[in-house]
Amino acid sequence: MLVLISYDVSTKTKEGQTRLRKVAKECQNYGQRVQNSVFESNLDYGNFLKLKARLLDIINDNEDSLRFYYLGNNWHNKVEHIGTKKSYDPEGVLIL
Repeated sequence: MLVLISYDVSTKTKEGQTRLRKVAKECQNYGQRVQNSVFESNLDYGNFLKLKARLLDIINDNEDSLRFYYLGNNWHNKVEHIGTKKSYDPEGVLIL
């Protein structure tokens, strides 16, 4: 299933800056960055639950936010890309 993950992490403190880096790294391990704080991840349900648990362990609920948009397996007609960055195939090979 394709999941769009967006986050907003407070960077007012050094701890916040560390959380931001950790959230970004965790998302990069499971998907492709499509905007500064937005990732597309094509995951099975088990890996999605692992990623979600890791992100929830990192963020501070009082200062940060996470959003998960579940686009499912039939995401092809739900995503439209316009602009300069070349789109990628989330079902293709992901090189880390």
